[in-house]
Amino acid sequence: MRYEVTGRVARITLARPERGNAITLDTGRELAECVERANLDPAVHVIALAGSGKGFCGGYDLVEFAEGGEGADGEAAGPPGSPLDPAVQRANHDPGRVWDPIVDYQMMSRNVRGFMSLFRSDKPVVCKVHGFCVAGGTDLALCADLLVIEEAARIGYPPARAWGVPTTALWASRVGAQRAKRLLFTGDLVSGAQAAEWGLALEAHPAARLDEAFEALLERIALLPVNQLVMMKLVVNQAVESQALAATQTLGALLDGVARHTPEGYAFQEHAAAEGLKAAVRRRDEPFAQEA
Repeated sequence: MRYEVTGRVARITLARPERGNAITLDTGRELAECVERANLDPAVHVIALAGSGKGFCGGYDLVEFAEGGEGADGEAAGPPGSPLDPAVQRANHDPGRVWDPIVDYQMMSRNVRGFMSLFRSDKPVVCKVHGFCVAGGTDLALCADLLVIEEAARIGYPPARAWGVPTTALWASRVGAQRAKRLLFTGDLVSGAQAAEWGLALEAHPAARLDEAFEALLERIALLPVNQLVMMKLVVNQAVESQALAATQTLGALLDGVARHTPEGYAFQEHAAAEGLKAAVRRRDEPFAQEA
């Protein structure tokens, strides 16, 4: 994750383009540290979140869990034996062992707290999505206050089909219950243009204009005094918080672990271990090839 300040804008950039900016067990903590750094900087008025490379974020780096590998970085995100120790997570996802749901919950709830640092940031967060924003990547993007997206980008939560539940649980507050169900009952992706039409994103722009539009919005927000921005965000966030957000996120973090230990979840993991994660995803998504 890269952090830099230009003028009144703090820029947080997901910087693992070779892995599709995939989320690791370190991502939530690193993100929260960057957000806090921006909040404590009196020169910063607004935070910009973006991804490097071909897309915003392809979700969690599932290699170490789904394929049984060692992961991309090979480093523990927590002390040995803790819920954030990759070795503990691999053991907990071994179909031959007894599953401890609280180990899953401890891991995912910490990730939720890290992602929600964007939502609970004192200062506004504007997210730019290009290329793709799928699976756990949507947990990040939807925690931002405003979302500006490329018209041709693809966004959605395919793990709804097997092996996942959206942990930050912000879909209904963004698009309403019916459209949230439409997306989560199918795992379908929508274009950036449709995301803006539905209210999932604020604006959609052609790729050639995306950066220009994003920077113009950041510049306009940055004109306000920090104290006004903080007050406006506090007022609006209360409306979202009052919609039982804490309860739905607790349920989401618990059910995400459950989804990995259903018969279909175990089958997905077995296919990933035998054939590789990409092959398992293709097998899962093949019946949905003709998306509406």
